[in-house]
Amino acid sequence: MKILLIGEYSNVHWTLAEGLRVLGHEVTVLSDGDDWKNYQRDINLRRRSLGIVDTLRYLTDVEFTIARLKGFDVVQIINPVFLDLKAERMMRYYRKLRRQNGKMFLGAYGIDHLWVREGLKPETFKYSDFYINGQLRDYPFLQEMKEDWLNGAKGQINLEIANDCDGIIAGLYEYWRCYEQDYSHKQTYIPYPINLSKTIHIKPHPEYPGIRFFIGIQKTRNAYKGTDIMLSALEELKKKYPELMEIVKAESVPYPEYQHLMNTSDVLLDQLYSYTPAMNGLLAMSKGLVLVGGGEEDFYKLQGEEELRPIINVQPTKEDVLRQIEEQLLLQPENLKRLSEQSIAFIQRHHNYVKVARQYLDFWASR
Repeated sequence: MKILLIGEYSNVHWTLAEGLRVLGHEVTVLSDGDDWKNYQRDINLRRRSLGIVDTLRYLTDVEFTIARLKGFDVVQIINPVFLDLKAERMMRYYRKLRRQNGKMFLGAYGIDHLWVREGLKPETFKYSDFYINGQLRDYPFLQEMKEDWLNGAKGQINLEIANDCDGIIAGLYEYWRCYEQDYSHKQTYIPYPINLSKTIHIKPHPEYPGIRFFIGIQKTRNAYKGTDIMLSALEELKKKYPELMEIVKAESVPYPEYQHLMNTSDVLLDQLYSYTPAMNGLLAMSKGLVLVGGGEEDFYKLQGEEELRPIINVQPTKEDVLRQIEEQLLLQPENLKRLSEQSIAFIQRHHNYVKVARQYLDFWASR
């Protein structure tokens, strides 16, 4: 089968392509590398800046590139906004891809109209990026998302594409839940793929006998993702247990250095407001790190997992982060080995990139 994957979030499409290639399929990945992360791709379509010259150059590249993307059996876009263009321009290229190729699929992998719409309903989730304990969060980025995706052009093209495409694949429980009400007839949930051959855990670190807690810092998104609360909890615990723990912070570092810091740690704190681990958390789990973050029962149920519970699930409060880390790790360090082994087993069972690729092939063929 000849397959085209457009767009990139956290290496999802490139990892999926690796699995599909193992199974003998011809796959092309087109993306901008997910901005500064600079992930691998076969066709680079990156906008250098918003300046007039770079914009004209990018528009020319888009026209030329889309015109020659013909004859694919399957085309999958990672989001309704799959190019670095204003939403008003997006449908032109979607329709062109639709005419020139076979089946079209939409990825529900990130921010979009359905996710914003459902996230703003306190009855959909008990907590989310938008609501905590029934209270709407006051965060500027969330207001921008509402303006962009609810009633604007992005929301409109999202619905047009969702109604027109052959199928929709959700990569997390939250996205599946958001699409289930209106698109259960054409959507499915498939776990994110992880290439286990690339995720060897470098640890141990014999020079430090305690537990190394790893946390990534993005200055512009700390409050949005809950990193500020998680870091504050860690720092408070460090004062109480100075000999038992170390805090490893990765703040705006290149991806290889980020991976090195992760590889030599024991525990990752990530995604306070999520029900589920995303790619960063799954990658850490595949390396044997214990994840402190989203691991609600809804997630395990959707996976069909009845045995393994590797994630230390926390509610979105500093008090619960403090309590869970203290009770489950600092006071019971023997849990670390058990949860680490379960983390690796969980990824092998549900997220193996070749197994996931087969699930995609089955869904594409069924539509």
